[in-house]
Amino acid sequence: MPITVPAYGKEAAGRLASMADVTADDGALRRFLHGLPGVDAVGLEARAATLGTRSIKTTAKAYAIDLAISMIDLTTLEGADTPGKVRALCAKGVHPDPTDRTSPKVAAICVYPDMVATAKEALGDSGIHVASVATAFPAGRAALPVKLADTRDAVAAGADEIDMVIDRGAFLSGRYMDVFEEIKAVKEACARPDSTAAHLKVIFETGELQTYDNVRRVSWLAMLAGADFIKTSTGKVAVNATPPVTLLMLEAVRDFHAATGVQVGVKPAGGIRTTKDAVKYLVMVNETLGEPWLTADWFRFGASSLLNDLLMQRQKLSTGRYSGPDYVTVD
Repeated sequence: MPITVPAYGKEAAGRLASMADVTADDGALRRFLHGLPGVDAVGLEARAATLGTRSIKTTAKAYAIDLAISMIDLTTLEGADTPGKVRALCAKGVHPDPTDRTSPKVAAICVYPDMVATAKEALGDSGIHVASVATAFPAGRAALPVKLADTRDAVAAGADEIDMVIDRGAFLSGRYMDVFEEIKAVKEACARPDSTAAHLKVIFETGELQTYDNVRRVSWLAMLAGADFIKTSTGKVAVNATPPVTLLMLEAVRDFHAATGVQVGVKPAGGIRTTKDAVKYLVMVNETLGEPWLTADWFRFGASSLLNDLLMQRQKLSTGRYSGPDYVTVD
């Protein structure tokens, strides 16, 4: 079903409008982004490591596993994708564990734009969203009209969410306003004639951004441009989501919310494969942003391989036996 982006309350809208001067021109945006506090790399990494040592016991672990499953964007983004593969993935998203119908559904199925209609039909009224990568994913190397056409095609096919990639070359060369305007344009392309809109997730490819300071700057830039979610990675490069980078993005979201009243979601993607990893990220969310962000509306995992480990750990808690990978479906 179409998703309506929640309207900001009057106070939040006013506070956000009050920041319009920082995006008035390239100079103002540059001064604002470079005026953000520098990141204490040692402190950030130490904090992420400390949060990663937290342990949770049986009842809380069962809750965390189900919560993590409900936050997964189950993804297939390969050149060899077929309608049959997408339908099979949708079936797994609806019933992750065919032997246990109490297992939660995943949050979304993420595909290329040409597979959106197939996924939409397969999911029916399940309530699972269809997410589509766009804007010349994963490199983002295309002209803006091509990126916007890519986005509009996916939205017209029924995509509930758009995962766009920023122009990392423009950002790293200091062309911040170009990146800002591109995000704004893609956000506008997410709108439908009926006044609903696909949610926009903005992918930074943090493994290519070189410094923590750049991650903080691009997080604020994307949120100022209207991102509904900020996302670490495409999953297509050597370095994807890491705990320190995700913690830094969570802190940026916290500070943006404090400044504007606008809530933005976070999606770490790539390299999160085990239940233990997922729990670490959930602890970070809880400790940094609190309970309001502990839902699929505001936090996602872009980690399809994670689902099978979560299911195996879930089966172990339920039966007392570790069933192994042969007892879950292979994507």
